[in-house]
Amino acid sequence: MKNKMLRFALIVVLLAGLNWLSSQFFFRLDLTEDKRYSISDATKELLGNLDKDIIVNVYLNGDLPAGFERLESATRETLDEFKTYANGHLIVNYSDPSDATSEEQRQKQYLNLVDRGLTPTNVFSNEDGKRTEKIIFPGVIVQADTLSVPVQLLKGNKTKDTSPEEQLNQSYEGVEFEIASAIRLLGNQEHKKVGLIVSHTKISPARLSDLIATIQQNYDVFLDMNNPESYDGLDALVVLKPDSAFSENDKFKLDQYIVGGGKALFFIDGARVDSVSLEGNYAQPLDLNLNDLFFKWGARVNTNLVKDINSAEILLNVGNMGEEPQIRPMPWRFYPLLNNFGKHTITRNLNAVYTRFLSSVDTVGGAANVAKTPLLMTSAYTQTLNAPALVGYNEARKDPDPATYRGGVKLAGILLEGSFSSLFENRILPGDPRAAKFKSKGSLGKVIICSDGDLIVNDYDYKRNAPLPLGYDRVSKQTFGNKDFVMHALDYMTDANGLINARGKQIDIRALDKIQIQEEKKFWQALNLLLPIALIGIFGALRYLVRTRKFA
Repeated sequence: MKNKMLRFALIVVLLAGLNWLSSQFFFRLDLTEDKRYSISDATKELLGNLDKDIIVNVYLNGDLPAGFERLESATRETLDEFKTYANGHLIVNYSDPSDATSEEQRQKQYLNLVDRGLTPTNVFSNEDGKRTEKIIFPGVIVQADTLSVPVQLLKGNKTKDTSPEEQLNQSYEGVEFEIASAIRLLGNQEHKKVGLIVSHTKISPARLSDLIATIQQNYDVFLDMNNPESYDGLDALVVLKPDSAFSENDKFKLDQYIVGGGKALFFIDGARVDSVSLEGNYAQPLDLNLNDLFFKWGARVNTNLVKDINSAEILLNVGNMGEEPQIRPMPWRFYPLLNNFGKHTITRNLNAVYTRFLSSVDTVGGAANVAKTPLLMTSAYTQTLNAPALVGYNEARKDPDPATYRGGVKLAGILLEGSFSSLFENRILPGDPRAAKFKSKGSLGKVIICSDGDLIVNDYDYKRNAPLPLGYDRVSKQTFGNKDFVMHALDYMTDANGLINARGKQIDIRALDKIQIQEEKKFWQALNLLLPIALIGIFGALRYLVRTRKFA
């Protein structure tokens, strides 16, 4: 009896000690091969520094098709991990928008979510021979105080070759980054400073408004209208579709900013398409006086236009039916759709990028300490026109001859990283006022050059007198990945903690054979039902035999 009491006391003490240790030293182990239950150190730091309550309302809930159930599970698992590190400052609510007492109430709930920024998805599924249809809101709304941010979870590189399962898997991989980015936006984190160079463009502010408004949500924005002496103090610089040449002094400021470890994004054209003739538009070479600077950095924007068979469409009058013109969408190969991306967190699982009158980028030697990473590329079926060139109106009417589209993949966006050397080395004389602060070599900098200025220009609805979202195409009614590309690039440039690296998560699809499942369905159902009962019976029989022999 005494030994039993002692043993019981030791067990109690051991359990109490383990409980105390677990409260003092927290750890979690993710034993999955692809680390699907792990979150990045940057996300952990973000959550650990929250000083106010963040509410996450999840609307991907209820009776869902199998593919969306996996996305819902990923969202739930990710938010459970978030709560672990948020010190009680993260509150998660789940609701099903289709759960209503009447159809009228259900429609009101749908409209409310649309007004708040979520996009519904109409899902058709065929399960056990029955075709069902349901409206799903694959998104969450993150709230703090009186502010809220909608987060669309269904994202990915949507192409004709991408299956629904692959797109859902890409969305699965992006759950952590999308929700963490919204939390960062509402968490009163210190905003980085981004400068926008708009003094060299004639584009209307309304055509840049969507991008500028989005950047303002995440960063403190400064315009260069006051012609600053330098760009020192800015965390990033964005050059928006310039159409007039930079002066030598402007170029010197850009040079010294990058040599000093700055980060800059250039969205520029290689050719200007504006002069009009009876046959069409003429593309003329565009000289921005930046060629030697880019060459020093290891890149060159060519004065050409790239035609791509993988392109967007324009509305074209293809003839008359009686007195009515017949307007049809026709492929316009001067508007390439870019869904060929380099292997980088900026472009991972990105939707196609919409471009207009794209030029090509080449890499050149001379920048020994600069790494070059391709970001945006065309398809392999391209044709190049060197400016000056005619952009004929009848181009869209013709079926392309594949034999003439053998130009191969063209580079449209490149990331340059490293220690840059100044273009003005050995050119600044001792008596020059700029000599005192001049740097010939400096800290690690980053530059992104994209050879289409229209990539960041949004369309405009003149009937409603309101800008359309950046990347929205009126013809296809699709919103392409232009805005995501720019914001991911800014994140990569300015985020010292590396939250953007959460986009690098990769979850492998382990698809089941649907035909084999259908053929062997009854066998596996019976096995799952009978095997546990059989094992319990065998265990009971063995236990009976042991006890019979022991007490016989």
